[in-house]
Amino acid sequence: MTTRPLWDKGQAALDAAAQAFCAGDDVVLDRQLMLHDIRASVAHVHGLERIGLIDAAEAAALTRGLADLAEAWRAGEFVLDDRFEDCHSAIEWYLSERLGDAGRKVHTGRSRNDQILVAMRLWLKDALAGLRARCLDCADACLLRAESTQDVALPGYTHLQRAVPSSLAALLAGHAEAFLDDAETARATAITLDSSPLGTAAGYGVNLPLDRDGVARELGFSRVQVSPIYAQNSRGKLELLAVQTLHQALLDVRRLAWDLSLFSTAEFAFVRLPDAYTTGSSIMPNKRNPDVVELLRAAPAVTEGAMSELSSLLSLPSGYHRDLQATKAPVLRAFDRGLAGLALVPALVHTLELDRARMAAAIDCELYATDRAVELARAGLPFRDAYRQAAAEMHDLKDRSPATSLAARVSLGGPGNLGLDRLRARLDALR
Repeated sequence: MTTRPLWDKGQAALDAAAQAFCAGDDVVLDRQLMLHDIRASVAHVHGLERIGLIDAAEAAALTRGLADLAEAWRAGEFVLDDRFEDCHSAIEWYLSERLGDAGRKVHTGRSRNDQILVAMRLWLKDALAGLRARCLDCADACLLRAESTQDVALPGYTHLQRAVPSSLAALLAGHAEAFLDDAETARATAITLDSSPLGTAAGYGVNLPLDRDGVARELGFSRVQVSPIYAQNSRGKLELLAVQTLHQALLDVRRLAWDLSLFSTAEFAFVRLPDAYTTGSSIMPNKRNPDVVELLRAAPAVTEGAMSELSSLLSLPSGYHRDLQATKAPVLRAFDRGLAGLALVPALVHTLELDRARMAAAIDCELYATDRAVELARAGLPFRDAYRQAAAEMHDLKDRSPATSLAARVSLGGPGNLGLDRLRARLDALR
């Protein structure tokens, strides 16, 4: 049996189909937000006690009741199902059933509007911390493999054409630095949304001296989101920023996945994907398919869809609108899929099998033409003349070796001076 809505004044004529449409899949989505909403409710109770809206005994009973609910939730003894509109109504119902009038006081000074804002804000802080940690794990995996493969020659490509001698370590260092940037971006985004909206109610404050600063501190926010109107207007905006941050990381996952897709083909055969990251064909007994890598390539599609959904909702005038309920699903979906994909990358990088001989054999004499042009320029020939001479000589550069070419490229970041220590120091500082 469905519980009565929080907004029911005792005479609501409810249409089941309309209520189901309005509720959407909130109850299912709110299963990810339940513990965050409970945590915010505990802080709100403490704030109400500090301003004398509830007494010490009521606050203790409510805090104990919320702790019991959290424990029951973790144990699977309390579930969000179609009895409830959302996690907010479930919490209030639970406390009211157990504590009577004290339970019915928990909503004082709150709206479901600022309840969902703070629950989602807490969830996003955790999600961004998870994103940052996964990006650092990816960077670490790429750095570790780069540190052990500095002597592994690999053609460097432009336009998908072999261009110059390079190394596997140089390629992995590029991916590592990208993931370090992604970790920095996640940290910056977390700072932007590290503000507590609790106490803004439905967007216009309440006629109570709510201890918003104290509640924000208890919840671990660095500051309060001051304007109640902006608290509502920021819904969707900050979610979009978080998804855009995730998207940046997944674009780097896509590029890495593309490299592995190419280099693991029979035409390249530079690397072999671990069996755990491949699947078989349902019809062709000879096939091992790089499904995990291909789905990692597809991961940004989920964030792109989420960004489109969120952007389309941000065309509203100031204040709360029920449209904003639709911001929840794309954010949760994008982070669920994106963080799961990022978590697979470190082990994939660690367990790649390398064909070093095939990589080195792909570096033919023509690839040393740039080295030759720079050598001539270094000897005093104008570079454009050196360029032409090297082009004429490039088929005769057969006495060159990848090792000599790599060692000579000593400008910072080049294969002979990768700067891995600098990347490692940056990673350590971000941990």
